[in-house]
Amino acid sequence: MEIVDNLVPLLTLIVLEIILGIDNIIFISILADKLPAGQQDRLRYWGLGLAMFMRLALLTLIAWVMQLDQTLFTVAGIDFTGKGLILLAGGLFLIYKSTVEIYHKAERDENPDAPAPVAASFNQLLVQVLILDLVFSIDSIITAVGMVSELWVMYTAVIVTVGIMLIASKPISSFIQRHPSFKILALCFLLIIGMSLVAEGLHFEIPKGYIYFAMAFSFLVDFIQMKTVGPTKTNNQASGTPGSVGKQ
Repeated sequence: MEIVDNLVPLLTLIVLEIILGIDNIIFISILADKLPAGQQDRLRYWGLGLAMFMRLALLTLIAWVMQLDQTLFTVAGIDFTGKGLILLAGGLFLIYKSTVEIYHKAERDENPDAPAPVAASFNQLLVQVLILDLVFSIDSIITAVGMVSELWVMYTAVIVTVGIMLIASKPISSFIQRHPSFKILALCFLLIIGMSLVAEGLHFEIPKGYIYFAMAFSFLVDFIQMKTVGPTKTNNQASGTPGSVGKQ
């Protein structure tokens, strides 16, 4: 009977964790694109696997995690908590990484002869993934505690969510690699998430529903454009080739 009573909270928490985990998947996918093909899956599996163990470990330290919401000091009327400082640091890191990636992408498009950014090693990228894992994990755990009281429900939701993310990470990564315009869109998405984390750390909370709706709408517009403009260009090229040969 207890399992049945917790089924709806469990399913709700899984859906919420998947939505919150989209940021993590996109970030890992973009970083994995910097590695040779043989190491990309390895980074995704290690990144998401360590994210799961980090969240499970934080659940065992639930009392300590909840203390992160307590005020540490106040500056200019703003109360800073442990959670707020972590969100600030994670948000600034995400803004920095997204901005650098967008800059390098724009520079390479404008000037193909521009020097490529220095290649990062697997360990360096894994450390970056772990930094974001920590930020998203603490936010996720505090959200979970606010929704359910049973620890086994939280453990189950974390394990199921990471399993789904592991399955979805490769198709998402492949899609971003095949369509460069979606990579820019994904980087802009991470930039907005970074700004929302900074705002949340300063107690200016932006409803995540607004952010995800705006990005979903942008994704839909880009997808429609890809489907409509792409075939048109292909048809024009196909029809133009015989004509040009005929004129010759």
